[in-house]
Amino acid sequence: MKTYFFALATLALGMNLQAEELFSPDNQIKLNVDLDNQGRPFYELSYKGKEVIKRSGLGLECKENISLMNGFSISNISKTSFDETWAPVWGEVKEIRNNYNEIELSLTQKKEKRDIVLRFRVYNDGIGFRYEFPEQKNLNYFVIKAERTQFAMNGDHKAFWLPGDYDTQEYSTMISKLSEIRGLMSSAITENSSQTPFSETGVQTALQMKSDDGLYINIHEAALINYSCMSLDLDDKNMIFESHLTPDVQGNMAYMQTPCNTPWRTVMVSDDAREMLSSKLILNLNDPCAYDNTEWIKPIKYVGVWWEMITNKASWAYCDLPAVKIGETKFDMLTSNGRHAANNENVRRYIDFAATHGFDAVLVEGWNVGWEDWFGKSKDYVFDFVTPYPDFDIKGLNEYAKSKGVKLMMHHETSASVRNYERHLDNAFKLMVEHGYNSVKTGYVGNIIPRGEYHYGQWMVNHYQYVLEKAAEHKIMINAHEAVRPTGLCRTYPNLIGNESARGTEYESFGGNNPDHTTILPFTRLMGGPMDYTPGIFEQNLSKVSPDNKSWVNTTIARQLALYVTMYSPLQMAADIIENYERFPDMFQFIKDVPVDWQDTKILEAEPGDYITIARKDKNSENWFVGCTVDENGYNSTISFNFLTPGKKYEATIYSDGKNAHYRNNPQDYQIKKIKINSKSKYTQKCAPGGGYAISIIEL
Repeated sequence: MKTYFFALATLALGMNLQAEELFSPDNQIKLNVDLDNQGRPFYELSYKGKEVIKRSGLGLECKENISLMNGFSISNISKTSFDETWAPVWGEVKEIRNNYNEIELSLTQKKEKRDIVLRFRVYNDGIGFRYEFPEQKNLNYFVIKAERTQFAMNGDHKAFWLPGDYDTQEYSTMISKLSEIRGLMSSAITENSSQTPFSETGVQTALQMKSDDGLYINIHEAALINYSCMSLDLDDKNMIFESHLTPDVQGNMAYMQTPCNTPWRTVMVSDDAREMLSSKLILNLNDPCAYDNTEWIKPIKYVGVWWEMITNKASWAYCDLPAVKIGETKFDMLTSNGRHAANNENVRRYIDFAATHGFDAVLVEGWNVGWEDWFGKSKDYVFDFVTPYPDFDIKGLNEYAKSKGVKLMMHHETSASVRNYERHLDNAFKLMVEHGYNSVKTGYVGNIIPRGEYHYGQWMVNHYQYVLEKAAEHKIMINAHEAVRPTGLCRTYPNLIGNESARGTEYESFGGNNPDHTTILPFTRLMGGPMDYTPGIFEQNLSKVSPDNKSWVNTTIARQLALYVTMYSPLQMAADIIENYERFPDMFQFIKDVPVDWQDTKILEAEPGDYITIARKDKNSENWFVGCTVDENGYNSTISFNFLTPGKKYEATIYSDGKNAHYRNNPQDYQIKKIKINSKSKYTQKCAPGGGYAISIIEL
């Protein structure tokens, strides 16, 4: 690892700043920073001479008559340059370059004797900036009631957006002009959720946009710690976004104590969509790994007792009961409802399947007492996370899994009773260690307890962080569902191996995701970190899985394979039931072969909402894997294999849509063929509507 740090300039001014410039290392991005006549800081951004962010204001409003909006003068300016290469514990590439130019502006309110720092980092693919608050007498404890960070757009851009919401990202993405958001908000809410947005023009990050002159622009945040999650509120008359923080039950946005700082606000820009998907800006803005020893952190490919409950074929609960309290009912004296999936026989069947086909782990949901009375009751005490149902032998099943070279993956659904989870957390993790579990899927379905808090507020952000660090003490990896959307913290805390934080495959069982869904998520949700999307659904007609489920999975079977490459994650699930994989062993072979950790990644084709084609190289071999996912219109994909090593020969196994494939009426039409290729080869593949293809490339 090499790190270079250069101090370029330091100026002590004591006056208002007229204008200061800073360029990216390749000189393609230009940042301007200045103060207006009222002492308010402003910034603007351009890329290759094109305006990206028009002059935009900065500042924060606080309680108790503290304003950090204006009245500032400059006490110091420092410019530096930084260049390093670091190796992630797991990831899309083996090494990541972190190269930026930085300007640090020390601002002083002379009358109030308060100081803050604005820090900007300019990369070749965008910028990050944040507010920093040094320790000081006149700004110690303070409460933020509004952050007034602006992002002024230079046009009515095409946007890929989700309604502003404090509790969920599980929406279908809306695609429209910025000026159309207000008119579409009602339909977006009706279609996706019963939640109410914070405004008629409020949207979530990561927000992906495309300008009329061909610029791809993305706004998000990085390193969200001890602060509220940011969304954006749009002034659609002037096309200016302003940050909107998630409030607590009292309406406050964040409680601060100096020294402290906000998360980074990020703007990524390129005239090539492929470069957007290649960006590591958000990871780079996070701190280096916090752990000295990371040998216990391993990517996972798993199967699970899950889809059968999601489709309503089976039940999470052991029995059907009225409301009871744990400890007051002898479950071994009750009769099973006959639909409980997490029973010894079924779990052993999944363990055998995982061992036979080379999977690392088996997720089991519904193993513990509490599922019979957990949802929608706003119960403070619901699960204890250690008491199994009578038909789940926790010790015996883990011993059986160990004998097969497989681990069981723990599941902790909290039902959003956060106090209850924290009171049981130590015992729950000790039980995992005792029985050999090394990973857990956490869940936060429902309204947060303490009542009135939100999933994305500062209080919950701190809870997720607490669980993550507590898990590390026990060498446990976390896959957090219904948690705050990721902001690159997996660099600092690599035991955060997965998040949900978006509309995943489970919604295919709740009416279906739009066919373009997986052509958008890499530009939005995945910007901050990997997603546990749970692909691999081979049966699209869910009435064949569960007779009372009338949903249809809007995909071809070939595209389900592609998602293991295009939807990056070190945590990948073969999500369908065993019987459906046994029907298509030739297609299942790709899921068995595809790795979950990579040494290199090439974005071959990309256009948000239309298509994505990605090639990745296995971290532990010379093998490559390619995935292509397309929208409801289909696509003719043309790629070059110039990423292969010159002079070497390879065999490519291509899993593609058949001639008559279509996500709506013929999703299981596929073909498999093998061809010989080298670095000079090119390939064209027709993708069906809602389809795609996958390729495994083996060196000969």
